[in-house]
Amino acid sequence: MAQEKAEFLKGTLDMLILKVVAAGPIHGYAISQRIQQISKDFFQVPQGSLYPALHRLEERGWVEADWKETATGREAKFYKLTRNGRKQLESEMEHWERLSDAVALILRTAE
Repeated sequence: MAQEKAEFLKGTLDMLILKVVAAGPIHGYAISQRIQQISKDFFQVPQGSLYPALHRLEERGWVEADWKETATGREAKFYKLTRNGRKQLESEMEHWERLSDAVALILRTAE
C-alpha cells in the first residue's frame, strides 16, 4: 500500500501543494503537515519529495518564495501562489474532476 500511495502522490503532489499554498503564504514543513492533516494521515509527504516539488513549482513560476521568520523564531522560506500558479491550480483541479468522474462512471458500470 505504501508503494501505491507513493505512486499516486507523485502524480498529484504539485496540485496538492498548489492547493495548500493557495490559502496563503506557508513554509515547506507546514505544507507537508497540512497535506497530512487534511488527508487524515493518508498522505505523508517526505522532505525528499516536497522540496524538489517546491523548487519545480518555483521554476515554473507557479509559486514565489520569501524568507521570513516562523512562529518559533526560525527563518524559513514561505511560499505563495502566483497568478500563473492559480491558473495552473484551476486547470489541474478541472482535469482531476473530469478524471475522477470518468473513473467513477466505469466503477459504477455493472459487469
